[in-house]
Amino acid sequence: MEKATGNKPLKILMTGSSGFIGSHLTHYLREHEIYHLESDLRHHGLVRTEVRDFQPDMIVHLGARTEVEQSFYEQITFSEINYVGSVNLIEISREIPNFQNFVFASTMEVYGRQPKHTVCDHLTTPYPNAPYAVAKYGVEKYLEYASRSYSLPYTIIRQTNCYGRKDNDFFVTEQIITQMLDNPEEIHLGYADPYRNFIYIDDMLDAWTAIINNPEKCKEKIFTLGPDNPIQIRDYVDIIAQKIGWDGKVYWNTKPERPGEIYWLNSSGQLLEDTLGWKPKVTLSEGLDRTISWWRNVKR
Repeated sequence: MEKATGNKPLKILMTGSSGFIGSHLTHYLREHEIYHLESDLRHHGLVRTEVRDFQPDMIVHLGARTEVEQSFYEQITFSEINYVGSVNLIEISREIPNFQNFVFASTMEVYGRQPKHTVCDHLTTPYPNAPYAVAKYGVEKYLEYASRSYSLPYTIIRQTNCYGRKDNDFFVTEQIITQMLDNPEEIHLGYADPYRNFIYIDDMLDAWTAIINNPEKCKEKIFTLGPDNPIQIRDYVDIIAQKIGWDGKVYWNTKPERPGEIYWLNSSGQLLEDTLGWKPKVTLSEGLDRTISWWRNVKR
């Protein structure tokens, strides 16, 4: 994988640094000076003051509400935080002299319902069908507008399902693992039919680090981060059960199907490999072994 261009540490303003990706990414970027934005993104004046005081070379924008299902019930809140807040930050970045890049965390959810066997990448047409995804795609289009209108440099990263060594069980992999470890007889899950691909946290962080360290090569690019190995959730649960040695009963469909459920979602990291030489290193089997081991050792 290609190394950073230049040796000068960057001044990086990061949003969402307390989240899963952000909290890990901070450690990967310790050669740089990191400032964690504290103000609510919707408060233009407060955000502007923090940005102007720090004068970053780059903004890494991870901050967002990410609960896709909840976005159907809090459309206004999600739009205000995820879209309006992001536009505030984009507009403020115009004022920064010698600004190098605005790196935005988008989502595979922007693709919406795609035909089965589609491998989504930067050329695939998005069809977002959740308020969360609509807001994320709106920010992508605003970045394109900002680039055309006043040459704002940007990079978009459409993230797929990430797992590994997490300290909360909000995410699907961790929900499955913790339920099995805590309940030897039965677990309750959502839908078994959707296909997803999964990327281990170390591979995700390697990708983010490579992109941040090479702003010139990544400008105006949309990267999808994926191992291109979709697996049906039903089979995914079976693999985890075998690794844990769990032989209880799975109760499926124990919560309502979300509106616009996506049944096929797969992505390729080929553009990032072509650009910087990145590709996932950790297999699904190895990543699950590491994650299960981590959760077994957590005080539960």
